[in-house]
Amino acid sequence: MKKYIMSLDQGTTSSRCIIFDKTGNIISSAQKEIEQIYPGDNQGWVEHDAMEILESQLSTAREALSKANLCHDDIDSIGITNQRETTVLWDKNTGKPVYNAIVWQCRRSAGYCDELKKSGFSNVIREKTGLITDAYFSATKIKWLLENVKPEIGNILFGTIDTWLIWNLTGGKTHATDYTNASRTMLFNIHTLDWDDEILKELGIPRSILPEVKPSAFIYGYTEHFGGVIPIAGVAGDQHAALFGQCCFEEGSAKNTYGTGCFILINTGNKAIYSRSGLLTTIAYGIGDDITYALEGSVFSAGSAVQWLRDGLGVLDNAAESEDYAASVQDNGGVYFVPAFTGLGTPHWNQYARGAFFGITRGCNKAHLIRAVLESVAYQCYDVIAASGITLNGIKADGGASTNDFLMQFQADILDTRVTRSANAESTALGAAFMAGLATGYYTDKNDIINSAGSKASKTFIPNMDDGTRNKLFGKWHKAVTRTLDWEEQT
Repeated sequence: MKKYIMSLDQGTTSSRCIIFDKTGNIISSAQKEIEQIYPGDNQGWVEHDAMEILESQLSTAREALSKANLCHDDIDSIGITNQRETTVLWDKNTGKPVYNAIVWQCRRSAGYCDELKKSGFSNVIREKTGLITDAYFSATKIKWLLENVKPEIGNILFGTIDTWLIWNLTGGKTHATDYTNASRTMLFNIHTLDWDDEILKELGIPRSILPEVKPSAFIYGYTEHFGGVIPIAGVAGDQHAALFGQCCFEEGSAKNTYGTGCFILINTGNKAIYSRSGLLTTIAYGIGDDITYALEGSVFSAGSAVQWLRDGLGVLDNAAESEDYAASVQDNGGVYFVPAFTGLGTPHWNQYARGAFFGITRGCNKAHLIRAVLESVAYQCYDVIAASGITLNGIKADGGASTNDFLMQFQADILDTRVTRSANAESTALGAAFMAGLATGYYTDKNDIINSAGSKASKTFIPNMDDGTRNKLFGKWHKAVTRTLDWEEQT
């Protein structure tokens, strides 16, 4: 048996490669940031260069192999996990994108969503896909590209980022995606496990451009980009991969990934449960013929808000400094921040809300502003869990911002439940590795995963806030959110 599994983790702000051994230990890793493109000032447009994504992912994989002095013969398989919903159309003859990738955060297709809601078709979408009609998802991004770029239909292919990478890694031999990524397009029927013809017709999207849909643990094809043949054997959207990487295999188990956004998934077993409070019903993962569903709450801006403090305002040299600044003041000084840079997700689903600070006085300094940004992440997560109606007996945390002790303690205080930080902050990449290993026999089953490399805690944060303080903070937070929800109406 070969020793290692390679995970390609293509995220919103960077491409990474992480190589794991069977116990889940990191052997080597490499990372490269990708450019964020904002072509429409103040319009909430966000794009990526799909060729940059591909090249950065290939270069980080080669770098990770080189750092560990490994070659293709040492790698059992490749798992891919990716930013979801981000949409690429490319010419299958030239291999070149017809336009930049439209990022999941992009709001340019909000008008199409408004039309679908007015016509009542959003009810059909909700029933079949489990999703709220929103510009967040791929469907209306595809429609925008077809109507505005006007590519020749016979020559183009659509894919989310996993599909784009698979197609290129296999030399154009495989045009496929997995159940998790398909379930985020707003075109996939999560009950029949197929692209939905009624939705495709309504949006004017031809089935011919769509990829085949396969289980998450499946041999998609083979790549020879790294000196020899390696199977691509596991694929899942980043949040689904994190759920799997945290070994949330049991119904009712939950995880929260603190990345560019913040995403909470609750395993609901083999039942697709619908929420009346704005949570999404989605496919958690597919292993063989078994489909596991989940409820998901989506916070659009979490780590990206801290990145904005660093890059947009220049008040931080690096994201890690935010913890020290937040802890340097006794409280938030009455300052609240709503990070609605591209609208608000669960439970509001408002495409037009915009971010704002509230409660600023002359006595405030940048530490108060930084603390308010971190607190806003925890408040948003509370709103998601409250909307689920499910009482959690703790939640597993992973992702870059989970290393911030201030944020994790404040999250436990606000949720009034324990927050357990994974010993491996790279649960997303690890989940993709687990899936690839299942497909090749590197792991025999989920119990083998638990016994070999199961989720381990590095620290558990216990709530330590009285109800009076918690309720006071919530009251002002919700008042601030209400103001941002009214923004479009007021202006």
